[in-house]
Amino acid sequence: MTTIPTAGLLRSALMADAAMSGASGLVLVAAAAPVAQATALPVPLLFAAGLFLLPYAALLAWCACRAGLPRWLVRLLAAGNLLWAVECAALPLLGLVAPNAWGIAFLAVQAAAVGAFAGLYGLALRRALRAA
Repeated sequence: MTTIPTAGLLRSALMADAAMSGASGLVLVAAAAPVAQATALPVPLLFAAGLFLLPYAALLAWCACRAGLPRWLVRLLAAGNLLWAVECAALPLLGLVAPNAWGIAFLAVQAAAVGAFAGLYGLALRRALRAA
């Protein structure tokens, strides 16, 4: 099976990821400076992340409306979320940013959320493959 049905867990995960990504993107684009001031994260990083998240959220919403998705796309979404989680953890660990406590919390919450979405996409894929 080259496609998996976009129903149940997969559709719910896609819609939740789209909603969270869209909301985060809007906040980061509209208020990058205040978020940066509160977190000690760089404004350009926050603004760029917001610009990325807006079309990403639209893609996820579009995917959720499809009857099925190619397996490769679901794997790509899982891998992308996992990569985002690793990057959130790696930025301060590698000394690329120097966030304050709020910034650490901001990055940790992001890493946990996108890591959870990666896990949900992987679980939905495994369930669909078992059902086939």
